[in-house]
Amino acid sequence: MPIANILGAPHAYNFVPSAAADVSLTGVLSPGATHRQGSHTQTAKASLVFIHGWLLSQSYWQPLVSQLSPDFSCLTYDMRGFGGSLSKASLTQTAAPASAKATRDVVLPPHKTWYPQKLDAQQLYSVSAYSLAAYAHDLSLLLDQLALDNVWLVGHSLGGSVALWAAYLFPDRVKGVICLNAGGGIYIPKEFEKFRSAGQQMVKYRPAWLPKVPLLPSLFSRVMVHKTLAVKWGQQRLEDFVGADKAAAEGVLLESTTGEEVHQLPKLVGQLTQRVHFITATQDTVMLPRYVNYLASFHPQFVAGEMVSEIPDCGHMAMVEQPKAVADIISRVLLD
Repeated sequence: MPIANILGAPHAYNFVPSAAADVSLTGVLSPGATHRQGSHTQTAKASLVFIHGWLLSQSYWQPLVSQLSPDFSCLTYDMRGFGGSLSKASLTQTAAPASAKATRDVVLPPHKTWYPQKLDAQQLYSVSAYSLAAYAHDLSLLLDQLALDNVWLVGHSLGGSVALWAAYLFPDRVKGVICLNAGGGIYIPKEFEKFRSAGQQMVKYRPAWLPKVPLLPSLFSRVMVHKTLAVKWGQQRLEDFVGADKAAAEGVLLESTTGEEVHQLPKLVGQLTQRVHFITATQDTVMLPRYVNYLASFHPQFVAGEMVSEIPDCGHMAMVEQPKAVADIISRVLLD
């Protein structure tokens, strides 16, 4: 799998050009293609960029990519500290080396007073390498390297929040967002404290031999889903759970669940100019449909019954539970 170096941290990714797109991987322009500097040149048709959730990886997007790649070019990648985006050295140390130079300014909302109004990459990572804004900036630098501008972001769970931040920070390149099993904006202190504490305990004890324990993959194939997944997905989830970098896993958990960060999401959605669509699931016990509808309601173009699609008999892992249903919704949204 290809690896991109983003501010010193390796990022594993996979780009699948659409069968219908005019794409050159060699830098030689195909007839009618738009000239771009970089690895991929393609026509103006939007590419889909998939952002996974906490303690997961890009692997879970493959059923969806197989459904959508005939019509859309698809980019999946592992966020820093997860999946294949791991380095031998501490990611905390390598995320922003002293020699790193930003290719873009990061403009943050005025109401986020604990950030300066403008941060370059070095300053951003010195504030926190594991904030949602930092991960959104990682994505922008990856898109720089792959010369992709006309993109729709598809974010699952935590990845949905990263996608919304990226849409806010880089509106010229992000044409729209689809949030899958992602919502929020309501901060309940006791519930969030329990969630943070449980998450920290999960991250703390993850011996390398866990994936080899019989029956554990079967157990993991039942977690957060409405119908049991194939055992291979339980094995994948177990490997991603054990393999995630501790600093990244704990850092993004704590950074994304503060009261300030949670309350920030509705304000951010309210400032987006791009189209946004939310996909929820009736049996999602992690991100309840009411929280998805709540966050969607802040978008300036929100219309009840139009901006949120609900998949019946589905839990929190919709992209592997019901990939065809998700693909149908994404296709409809992009082709409208």
